[in-house]
Amino acid sequence: MCGIAGIVRFDGAPVRREDLARMADAQKHRGPDGDGIWTDGPVGLGHRRLAIIDLSSAGAQPMRTPAGDVIVYNGEVYNFQELRDELEDLGHQFRSTSDTEVVLHAWTEWGDDCLPRLNGHFAFAVWTPARRRLVLARDRFGVKPLYYHDGGRFLAFASEIKGLLSVPGVPRRLNLSALNEYFTFQNIFTDRTLFDGVTLLPAGCVLDLSPCAPAASKPVRFCDLLPSADPLTIGPQEAAEEVHRLFVAAVDRQLVSDVPVGCYLSGGMDSGSITTIARSRVGRLTTFTGGFDLSSASGLELGFDERKAAEVLANWLKTEHYEVVLHAGDMEAVLPALTNALEDPRVGQSYPNYYVARLASKFVKVVLSGAGGDELFAGYPWRYFRGLNGEGEESYYRNYYGFWQRLVDDEKKPAFFTPQVLRDAPAGESFDVFRAVFQPLQGRIRTREERVDASLYFELKTFLHGLLVVEDKLSMAHSLETRLPFLDNDLADFALRLPARTKLEGLDRDILTVDENEPGKQMLYERRRSDGKIVLRKAMSRVIPDDVTARAKQGFSAPDASWFRGESVDYVTGLLTAPSARLNEFIQPSFVRMTLDEHRSGAHNHRLLIWSLLSFEWWLRTFLP
Repeated sequence: MCGIAGIVRFDGAPVRREDLARMADAQKHRGPDGDGIWTDGPVGLGHRRLAIIDLSSAGAQPMRTPAGDVIVYNGEVYNFQELRDELEDLGHQFRSTSDTEVVLHAWTEWGDDCLPRLNGHFAFAVWTPARRRLVLARDRFGVKPLYYHDGGRFLAFASEIKGLLSVPGVPRRLNLSALNEYFTFQNIFTDRTLFDGVTLLPAGCVLDLSPCAPAASKPVRFCDLLPSADPLTIGPQEAAEEVHRLFVAAVDRQLVSDVPVGCYLSGGMDSGSITTIARSRVGRLTTFTGGFDLSSASGLELGFDERKAAEVLANWLKTEHYEVVLHAGDMEAVLPALTNALEDPRVGQSYPNYYVARLASKFVKVVLSGAGGDELFAGYPWRYFRGLNGEGEESYYRNYYGFWQRLVDDEKKPAFFTPQVLRDAPAGESFDVFRAVFQPLQGRIRTREERVDASLYFELKTFLHGLLVVEDKLSMAHSLETRLPFLDNDLADFALRLPARTKLEGLDRDILTVDENEPGKQMLYERRRSDGKIVLRKAMSRVIPDDVTARAKQGFSAPDASWFRGESVDYVTGLLTAPSARLNEFIQPSFVRMTLDEHRSGAHNHRLLIWSLLSFEWWLRTFLP
């Protein structure tokens, strides 16, 4: 994993090396092991290296072929050895043992057709001088981010927005439509960012550029994550056996490394299964867990600390296990650094992940994570059931949209946003954004099974994508590479072909509702029903003890609901209600005060909205001072 950057000029002017150097240096944390710059007139590439495979100088970037093709690359392709063997049979010669060189030669040999063959997570730019063509590409899930700014006479791109902000001519302005998305979904579903003029290349897309063209083209999709229109006819036992086989192969592939590899370990099924397979392959393994001081927690929050369950698994597997314990003050202390690392706030309270990544980085350069298992194998049943009632696609959209307005409903936005925001970003546009996600599935949202498949597709494209962007930023802030075995191409492709009833029981039951603001909502639901991830539980029962596969999923959440009305109340109130608060320009102070009053009194649980208000205030202070 690394940091990449580049500029292509459409006006024929040469790219300045000093601009590339600033872009790369702004991302030094992503690659402390080396740097490189390459230019060819109106095209220039920059790189910061985090050396994982082939630690020698032969793996340095930008990397060139004898024919002159040049690449800057961030990520890992885990089937690179098989691709290398195939390319060598075709006459290609290699000077390193890195996956970067394999990707470069694969591009030279197959062009765009190489992209579906890359089993890994990546973002790269490759320049082909013979065709005067620069292509940006991002993996199918969007594990590795890639941002760009189209300045008319030039286009600049980078792994992080900080790299773009160092380029003269890139503005620092708030995108009000993106702000509307964020305070609707606690996420951004489009390719917008909070920075006006900065675009996130969509997952599974390429952007084709040429200095000879008058302007940049539009992204083109090379891979989507659509559920199969013709699901497999397969029994539960056969499906579980194949999931197990593909899962073991995925972990094996993602252990390839020339530096130490560790695992996040929560004590749950997903991370526990990965750790079990990894431990059997590498011998002594280092594992990491985060926990919380629960002295002021209440209710379901008392079950938030995962340390005991993780310690049981660590002891069973005989791993070298480390923990970090977080207190209310740790959130306050880390928000400035967290905001700078995230750049573009998405999804929920992510600061615990920042601390656990920092812990892991003290021992390893690579860590395996269990992210993705829930989204592929239906780990959030109470969400999918929200869209099952009603007739026709329109009722599905409306019911499901009602659930995904996680922060501020459209009806409340006139009281929430200032008139300026409402004028430039009408409240109703967020429904259009939501509905557009389902466009590839139009005509395929009729039966209950199809509606569950549609909901899983939606979460892969939005919720999981947000989690992946956050995970990348927080791990790379500590020069740590996170790998995700559940997002292996072969395993994911099989999961997308499985019928919904293989993953999820209870499609014919009455719907149970769970408040998304409720701390411990997953535990609360699974105490009443355990109907998600059925095939995965059966498959993983061959890997870890039954009491782990049967354990209710709880998520990695701090007891913020209690902290926001307890130890952190003065901090929250002082930051968000001060006359000098930056968010007053965009959000009505009366709504903020009402939100805090309702939360303090216990009338409503507004922990998600309060966290997002804190994040936005710090974003304004950090990036629009």
